Amino acid sequence: MAVLAAFAGIYIIWGTTYLAIAFAVHAMPPFISGVARFGLAGALMYAWLRARNPRPFAGVSIPMMALVGVLLSGMGNGFVLYAQQGGIPSGIAALFVAAVPVIVLILDWAFFSKRAPTKQALFGIAVAVAGVVTIVMHTRNLSGGAPLLYVGAMFVATTGWSIGTLVQKRSATTETVLNFTCGQMLFGAAFQLLMSLATGEWSRFDPSAISWQGVVAVLYLVVFGSIIGLNCYLWLLTRVPAPKVATYALVNPVVALFLGAAVLGETVTPLAIVAAVLVLLGVALTVFQDLPLMRALTARIAGRPQR
Repeated sequence: MAVLAAFAGIYIIWGTTYLAIAFAVHAMPPFISGVARFGLAGALMYAWLRARNPRPFAGVSIPMMALVGVLLSGMGNGFVLYAQQGGIPSGIAALFVAAVPVIVLILDWAFFSKRAPTKQALFGIAVAVAGVVTIVMHTRNLSGGAPLLYVGAMFVATTGWSIGTLVQKRSATTETVLNFTCGQMLFGAAFQLLMSLATGEWSRFDPSAISWQGVVAVLYLVVFGSIIGLNCYLWLLTRVPAPKVATYALVNPVVALFLGAAVLGETVTPLAIVAAVLVLLGVALTVFQDLPLMRALTARIAGRPQR
């Protein structure tokens, strides 16, 4: 039951965070909302870790923790908020993020493990890239007209998250992963604070104008998106094979796309559905390389006989 509950956590909670972000960035500027989210989540987590150990960051590389914090909580999440504030719908943002497993595979192959992907993985990469290209080339149709700047911000976010994932994999151990995650959230909040100053958000920020919906959205992101969701994910990785845990990357965009349509009235066009199918199919082929069903599907699509 605990495993099922944890899966439900990352399936549903992380799928709904895009909707919460959409509410948060309407209540306050994007990077300021990120400062509130990760600063508060990191502080609460630090207080909990400090109660268990007076030196929670002992044995953890501070420079690597800072780097991962900038890449994951800083760029990976910060620029998603920035893009959604600029007109990228929550469902389309989730589709961009769904390509992260593919980007991770490519970067791991090129710069980290040097392990070449299988033919099925390469085919999956091609399918997922086709889906992302469809999203980008038809962004005006899919999102109602988002400027290219915010499409670029989504690429920065997904690339930063992918690199940060690979760096954290090398830097954090089983014993220090919670401490490492706490520190990277605090450094991510610091990066978003710098971005909020650089973009002049504080000069136009009026705390009295924050709606109760915005406050609830930020608190939801703090408690559910950052603390509960992340801990469910890390807990599952210690008990379930990673490819199964990675199924969240397939479910989240579907939840976000249709939740955005139901709650925010975002348009789900036939083109958006085609792009979603391409991205999710490509990620599935890449992540689940060892499943007989996926090998059979690859062979059928490629038009070659099964062995």
